[in-house]
Amino acid sequence: MTDSHAEGTAAPPVPTEQPERLDLRSHDIATEKQQELLRLFPEICTEGGKIDFDRLRRVLGEIANPGKERYAMNWAGKADCFKAIQNPSLGTLLPRRDDSVDFDISENLIIEGDNLEVLKLLQKAYLGKIKMIYIDPPYNTGNDFIYPDNYAESLQTYLEYTGQVDSEGRKFSTNTEADGRFHSKWLNMMYPRLYLARNLLRDDGVLFVSIDDNEVQNLRRLCDEIFGEDQFLAQIVVQSNKRGQTYKEIAKTHEYLIVYTKTDESELNELKKDADKLPFTDSKGAFDLWELRNRNPKFGRFNRPNLFFPIYVAPALKDECGYSRVALSGSADFKVKVVPLNSEDKESCWRWGTAKISASDLTSSTPALVAKQRKDGEWNIYERSRKSTTKAKSIWTETEFISEQGTIELGNLGLADCFDHPKPIALIKKCIQLGSGADDIILDFFAGSGVLGHAVMELNAQEGDRRRFILVQLPEPTRSKAQDGTWVETAASKAGFTSIAKITEERVRRAIKKINEEASKKLPNHAASAGGFRVFGLASSNFRVWSSGSSKTEEGLIQQLEFGINHIIDGRTQEDLLYEMLLKSGFSLAAPVTKSVIAEKTVYGVAEGALLVCLERQLSLELVAGLAGRKPQRVILLDEGFAGNDQLKANAVQIMKSKGVTSFRTV
Repeated sequence: MTDSHAEGTAAPPVPTEQPERLDLRSHDIATEKQQELLRLFPEICTEGGKIDFDRLRRVLGEIANPGKERYAMNWAGKADCFKAIQNPSLGTLLPRRDDSVDFDISENLIIEGDNLEVLKLLQKAYLGKIKMIYIDPPYNTGNDFIYPDNYAESLQTYLEYTGQVDSEGRKFSTNTEADGRFHSKWLNMMYPRLYLARNLLRDDGVLFVSIDDNEVQNLRRLCDEIFGEDQFLAQIVVQSNKRGQTYKEIAKTHEYLIVYTKTDESELNELKKDADKLPFTDSKGAFDLWELRNRNPKFGRFNRPNLFFPIYVAPALKDECGYSRVALSGSADFKVKVVPLNSEDKESCWRWGTAKISASDLTSSTPALVAKQRKDGEWNIYERSRKSTTKAKSIWTETEFISEQGTIELGNLGLADCFDHPKPIALIKKCIQLGSGADDIILDFFAGSGVLGHAVMELNAQEGDRRRFILVQLPEPTRSKAQDGTWVETAASKAGFTSIAKITEERVRRAIKKINEEASKKLPNHAASAGGFRVFGLASSNFRVWSSGSSKTEEGLIQQLEFGINHIIDGRTQEDLLYEMLLKSGFSLAAPVTKSVIAEKTVYGVAEGALLVCLERQLSLELVAGLAGRKPQRVILLDEGFAGNDQLKANAVQIMKSKGVTSFRTV
């Protein structure tokens, strides 16, 4: 399979097969939805794989409602939200080693960029992998959030905003109360982000959103539309201010946490109880008494007949705490018959069945079930519960949740006055405990001061867990320009922080140091590590792409043709290219990467060698054979590396096939 042959003999035919080209676009949401519809209803498919919507309505029968009069939420610009969602991103996330902490071993991510574009870029690699999302979005109180003026060109707008390309006037602006579309602009900002965020959640995933009265109703309706009304779990009232905001007739002392689940598979964890919260004690330890009668009026003998039966009490037979003993059958001692009745004296039911009661220990000195006589002479049956967890309540009044606590905590890290209204760590930790497990990924795409990252690391240190976080923050400048052209400095800009994203990184960096120092005090000889984080920044793709909308002049066409020859952006490193390929091939940004040498060329290995990537610009048959010889599942090479050698490229396809490589692509 070489290009040399004996004189006078015919040259072997060159295979015409070519490797696939790597798709540099983010996940195509619209196409995925269309394919899912066609999979569920193949009969709606027309020529060319299109959807016949009239046929779809007929298939759905009475479920479909083509009428115009229906309950729905609408606002100016909603149609553009779907355009923003469906328009794939051609951006990338560039690694920033110098800003990171333990880049090579950390699985935590801090991403600087417009969260809409970042969420698009995360779709392939993190689709259905995030267990919990917590966000503290702008409350829309006037001038408190910035948004792209041009949603149709979100990436271009961002690149201009951050000075990565020359500006043509597009920018990010604040949303003021004087704007006629004040609420609509907030909805336009939130809708596509929540839509894309839902895709990232696991089927058992959960969303927490902090909000106040300004947009709580709109947020609920947005989430009802995106997640479904049935997936609404709770609207928690959080006491955030003891004294209250006293500039109105009623001093407002609270905010809200809105909680939605991805599917019915989602289930919140219970919270740990303090041992001293259990009111009673016996020889086995602390316990509480829970009435065995089911108090829920939805349940009773009418629909749970197997849970309606008598329990007999022996008033004179006591356990060590003085409670009367119970049994499932009557006798001379167990002579008081008790059946479950509700407050209206109607037949209710027990929480336990006869099998569970029979299996429990009713004869020990501390039996599982006991009886107590009420003041009216009747008897109640109780479970002796030693349960160490409890369900979260819908009102949170803990002192450590007060907003001022978040400001104090930031000050303790030497970042006083650098960020307004940071959330308290304890509040975020409680959400994390409810919504995630010990090894889950948690996302915050309005990262602000980085409190979620801080909370995750503290919990990991306290409980020995290994939760991982992804923080996304727009590099909003910390100073602004006055009308006279002078710069208005802030405490953050005076402290050297050019953007909010830099505060995010520094807060997590200092939190790591503090957690490690506190751990070292407890275990002086133990090398503690709270972990680290990898920093990435949003940028245009490392690869120039053909633009059908480019200039049709001779100069413009020549430039586009040059892109086809030298299509890698100047100044981009092999590592920049590597992480774009990983992200757009569906690999995590935290995936371990190994580096080796084959035929004097650098080769990157991912997923224990399942994917091999070589980004050298001069490829050889020896290198191709060496890559294939490792028998990876996937191989990605630079198309430029073949330098127009079609025979080498065609031979590479055949070699990869012969070694069982299932996916061979070039970019």
